[in-house]
Amino acid sequence: MNRRAAWLLFAIVVAAQLIGLAAFAGIREAKLRSGVEVILQTVPIDPRSLLQGDYAILDYEIAALPDYLQDPPPPAGSIVSVFLAESDNGVWQAVDYRAGRLLPGHDHGGTYIRGAVNAQGRLDFGIGTYFIPEGTGHLIENAADVKVAVSLDADGRAVIKRVIVDGDEFPP
Repeated sequence: MNRRAAWLLFAIVVAAQLIGLAAFAGIREAKLRSGVEVILQTVPIDPRSLLQGDYAILDYEIAALPDYLQDPPPPAGSIVSVFLAESDNGVWQAVDYRAGRLLPGHDHGGTYIRGAVNAQGRLDFGIGTYFIPEGTGHLIENAADVKVAVSLDADGRAVIKRVIVDGDEFPP
């Protein structure tokens, strides 16, 4: 292989990686801009990762499966769609749980978030980790009320837009 061919191959590999990164960022940005915004109540835990810095693990009230879906309990990895309705205080609450994947692009009768059953029998929505500025973890850990505004796409996938700690946007 001559030098010119090697440089061409190198340029193609680098360009492919850049295109992949741009596509990933573009998809997330599209979800943030075009999705339905809902606010969910959380139950935070505040660990620290030596490699990644401070972050909050967020557990959602709607992650608990209702009794009618627990007999028999669905196996880990099962998809469950949680239909939501906005309450008087602006927080969205679960009104129905449906097992199985819903067809994207169809009108399913409401706003929903899609989750997968984890090993503990709770739902994981893919929005359970939120990275925070170093040294600010105590603000979430000591908060009386933590909510998360998420954007939902047409298939029920969620992306965190912002975190609301004791009524104020986080980080301060």
